[in-house]
Amino acid sequence: MAKIGKRLKKAKESIDRNALYELGDAVKLIKENATSKFDETVEIALNLGVDPRHADQMVRGVVSLPHGTGKSLRVAVFAKGDKVKEAENAGADFVGAEDLADKIKKGEIDFDRCIATPDMMGVVGQLGKILGPKGLMPNPKLGTVTMDVAGAVSAAKAGQIEFRVEKAGIIHAGVGKASFSAEALTDNLTAFIGAIAKAKPSGAKATYMKRATVSTTMGPGVKLNIGTMLS
Repeated sequence: MAKIGKRLKKAKESIDRNALYELGDAVKLIKENATSKFDETVEIALNLGVDPRHADQMVRGVVSLPHGTGKSLRVAVFAKGDKVKEAENAGADFVGAEDLADKIKKGEIDFDRCIATPDMMGVVGQLGKILGPKGLMPNPKLGTVTMDVAGAVSAAKAGQIEFRVEKAGIIHAGVGKASFSAEALTDNLTAFIGAIAKAKPSGAKATYMKRATVSTTMGPGVKLNIGTMLS
């Protein structure tokens, strides 16, 4: 068993592992325990009462965090004609068509979000086996297949994040940095949990949100009392 360092041991001692904390108290705790030399990411993990193997129990979508993620998102856009300039002006990091597809086929995937205009899906479709497993395949339901290239790029750069439930029924995401104010983190977490609540699928029959835990990159988890947030 790996030895627990003094910093982590002290952080764990400050948390009641059996208690459910109100959001404000949880945010205060994780900020106090974020004592690493780098700016730790604040993460949330939600355990949902769904089985994503069934189509009517899949939970997937996007949410715009009020205060962003604190991370500089790199965006690639598949476009041609006037849309190329539109994407570039909006701040896209990579813009192209067949040339961009060739780079991706060679393993050059230096981006976090991929957007495409509908007329480019014939090219993008060939990349499904590469982009799909990485969660980068453009999808009209997520707003990443659109003619509004500028809007999609701007939203991604401003802190819009995608979420998708994993096989075990868990959704996790980074929702900010430990250096954010308590108010900013609270706003971001509230927005994220609200988005998951709205995305409840028709096939979810049991308790939808079972458990929620927030933590920082190097810190212990703090369990949330999500019941009071959803009431």
